Amino acid sequence: MAEAFARAYGADVLSARSAGLAPALAIQPLTHKVMLEKNIDLGQIYPKSIDMLSEDFDLVINMSGQARPLDTRAPIEIWDVRDPIGESESVYRQVRDEIEQRVMRLVLAMRTRKPPKSEAHAPESPARKTHAQAGPAPVDTRRRSPRQ
Repeated sequence: MAEAFARAYGADVLSARSAGLAPALAIQPLTHKVMLEKNIDLGQIYPKSIDMLSEDFDLVINMSGQARPLDTRAPIEIWDVRDPIGESESVYRQVRDEIEQRVMRLVLAMRTRKPPKSEAHAPESPARKTHAQAGPAPVDTRRRSPRQ
């Protein structure tokens, strides 16, 4: 859920990757259902093992409830989020909404952060100027019927 929200709301400021300690073989049907209620289709996204990640990261969000298993120099934020597996559909919605709000706060923080020194003095591309002048796109989190 977090990766999908990050891609939907923050693709202009981050590149999201997700993985787990013991990934399932497939995403739970209720996860697909509640995300479609937010018009986010998980499509071909599949659970991945943390061992599959080989990139350097600027930030790691740990929602596992376990100690950090990833060897990284990146700062780690711990999000204490309930695991909805085996719970009711309403719990899935509560978890989805909590994750959505946390991701939205993270995206907002990233949009308002000061750029690193390497970015601060870099010449600005015309595409970047156009996006900066237009401002960030508004985020609509109202529930709508899923796309057909």
